[in-house]
Amino acid sequence: MSYIVESGASTSRRARRRRALITLGVVALMLFLAFWYAYSYYQASSAPKATPPAATCTAQAVAPTPGTTTVNVYNATQRRGLAAATAAQVRKRGFKVSTVANDPLQKTVKGPAEVRFGRVGAGRGALVLALVKGAKAVVDARTDGSVDLVLGDAFSALAPAPKTTPAGKPAPKPAPKPTPKPTPRPTGSSSSGTC
Repeated sequence: MSYIVESGASTSRRARRRRALITLGVVALMLFLAFWYAYSYYQASSAPKATPPAATCTAQAVAPTPGTTTVNVYNATQRRGLAAATAAQVRKRGFKVSTVANDPLQKTVKGPAEVRFGRVGAGRGALVLALVKGAKAVVDARTDGSVDLVLGDAFSALAPAPKTTPAGKPAPKPAPKPTPKPTPRPTGSSSSGTC
């Protein structure tokens, strides 16, 4: 009977093979984990981010004031100096007067006045309309906030100054003049050292 005897070389070969397979499996597992981490990192960076909420504040419309309104005063009548005299009164009311001249359009204005302004200057035009009773509003194609006050044949004077501000609130009263504090008079002799 014969027995097959395996030499020690074959067992060592199997052990090496087993070690190589284990090492190869560990390396493959490490490569898989490295690629999985890189893929998840890439997906996280390319995912759409939540956009921050848009600002909800809205621009507040600031009511125009006479100090921010530029007025051109034009004379559409034959009366000399009418535009200059009226421009001086308009300045006293706090408006900025830019041009004082005869009407550049040379229109005949039968009413007391025309107030010409563009869409941008509608609020300012309303302020100037309040200066002349019966004035007619004329919206033109200008793109700035300037306003033209064109004086007509029926113009006699500006309307009385309002008792309220353009925002509809009562005009502020002037601050009272401060009264001087009375100075204390020294009483008794100054040698006592006490007051």
